[in-house]
Amino acid sequence: MSEISTRDVARDSARDAVRDNARDSAMLVAAISSERAESDDNVWTRRLVLFLRVMALLSILKGLYHWAQVTGFVGGEDEAFENQSMAWQASTIYFAVIELVAAVGLWLATPWGAVVWLTTVVSMAVIELMFPGIYGGSLIVVGVEAFMLAAYLALAWMAARERPP
Repeated sequence: MSEISTRDVARDSARDAVRDNARDSAMLVAAISSERAESDDNVWTRRLVLFLRVMALLSILKGLYHWAQVTGFVGGEDEAFENQSMAWQASTIYFAVIELVAAVGLWLATPWGAVVWLTTVVSMAVIELMFPGIYGGSLIVVGVEAFMLAAYLALAWMAARERPP
């Protein structure tokens, strides 16, 4: 009986050693391939995420600026929120909320964050072009918004090309 149990213990030990070696080599291969994938294959994806984080910071600043306008931290008595037109007030509150929501989504690099951010970019451009009486109709703002949109689309295109379906 002791001879059988000794043989079973030896066989189990050998099987455990083979399994441990296989697991260790699989983990080593996975570690090597993940390092290679991060360093070479995802260059455009990392650039896109960096761009989204920068846009998130800008969205936070823009959202806080709009909230400062609503609460009266910026501007004088004649520029107070309650002295502005109804269209200006509605647009300012809209951008105060949506910019901060977009900032959260952009920082997390979620698809909905990019959609909300694209909504803010297009909304600001439309307000500046179609309703110049609200914020003044600045073509510089429209140009900056168009440049950011083009940069996002170019980075998203290149990042998508890195990962074929």
